[in-house]
Amino acid sequence: MSESIKDRLVVALDVETAGEARELFAGLRDHAGMFKIGSQLFTAAGPEIVRELVGAGARIFLDLKFHDIPNTVAAAGVEAARLGVFMFNVHALGGSHMMRRTHETVAETSEREGLRRPRIIAVTVLTSADSATLEEVSLPADTAALVRRLALLTKECGLDGVVASPIEIGLVRSCVPDPNFLIVTPGVRLQGTAADDQKRFMTPAEAFGAGADYLVVGRAILNAPDPQRACLRIIDEMARAHSARSGSGI
Repeated sequence: MSESIKDRLVVALDVETAGEARELFAGLRDHAGMFKIGSQLFTAAGPEIVRELVGAGARIFLDLKFHDIPNTVAAAGVEAARLGVFMFNVHALGGSHMMRRTHETVAETSEREGLRRPRIIAVTVLTSADSATLEEVSLPADTAALVRRLALLTKECGLDGVVASPIEIGLVRSCVPDPNFLIVTPGVRLQGTAADDQKRFMTPAEAFGAGADYLVVGRAILNAPDPQRACLRIIDEMARAHSARSGSGI
């Protein structure tokens, strides 16, 4: 990828109001390359906050994890493209028909309407889940096996990549060796900060060194006394990990 290191940092705007999101974007736009809008902010402020930040020059990762019947998810994907987002996600557990239909419909609409096609990625297993969580919903308790299976399915359906925990980065890289297949990684915590509800996490250096393309960081930045300084610390860790990875030929 030709992007700078800071472009690989995605700040999660997991806040209650559009005003808070605007303030964070204004303060961090020079320190991060992308901003994530998830269920909390989208429910509070609606698509207008997406349009506003895209209009202000933000690259937006719309993190709504679409999971519904194929027609519904494809239609939602088209609207995401019309909002101008850089990337959005679906749940891989929605299956191949849903993922293929979404990819094809978004690509066709983007070409027809002169839109830049957003990158479409699929969630494998949430970072808050573990084997006990999977057993509760009658899924295979082997998290790694499930991530591998869903990553391969995502690739077969033509999507651009997956959301995967730091623990599974190497596994995804080994089963999908295509260097253009994106791995977007939440579950990133600075050393010494609380894990909260994340069960499969790493530090920024560990995750980026393992081969993630983008790191999604929320609370470690939002809850920091100085969010700008926290961004710079994360970018510094990522840069050192990138140098080490490049030097080792990875």
